[in-house]
Amino acid sequence: MTGETNHTCCRPTRRQLARIAAGTASALAPALLAPVLLKPRSASAGAVAQPARPEDDGFMRQAVDLAASNTKRFAAVIVRDGAVIARGFNPGRSAGVPRDPTAHGEMVAIRTCIAEHGAEAMHGATLYTTGEPCPMCMGAIVWCGFGRVVYGVSIDWLSTRMHQIMVPSAEIAAQAPFRTIEITGGVLLDETKALFG
Repeated sequence: MTGETNHTCCRPTRRQLARIAAGTASALAPALLAPVLLKPRSASAGAVAQPARPEDDGFMRQAVDLAASNTKRFAAVIVRDGAVIARGFNPGRSAGVPRDPTAHGEMVAIRTCIAEHGAEAMHGATLYTTGEPCPMCMGAIVWCGFGRVVYGVSIDWLSTRMHQIMVPSAEIAAQAPFRTIEITGGVLLDETKALFG
């Protein structure tokens, strides 16, 4: 076909993949898969570490207050153009609330934002969260088009208190060649740590 690039030289064929899966081409597997798995991505996209901004303490305090007022630990607020447009906290095992393992503070805030403002409202917005986003939440943050994430305590610190999937938010963002996300951690660190006892 005219105008299309043939990428078969960079990818293993179905037959080669079948041989790898069957174990008959194990010596060939790294060489066959390397071009696919290690193909370079855009150097301009990914995570960009940024220092805290003057407004960060005030918005993070709103997330901390939301968590504390609901006797929870994880809460998030979404900010666009200097105003909070959505809030959410992890209900955990609250009485009368169906158990939803995906109802992290960030996910609840995202769902609220979509319901009230539409998905477009998150493009370029900032999400403030008491704890560093887990891989699930960070993936959602990337797909929603947020421009910035600000968190209190890190996944490393949280792992000393509870189970965590040990993939930092910057690592998830770095794997998204189509989006650049600024990440700021450690905002109101003492206050966010206090939520976790």
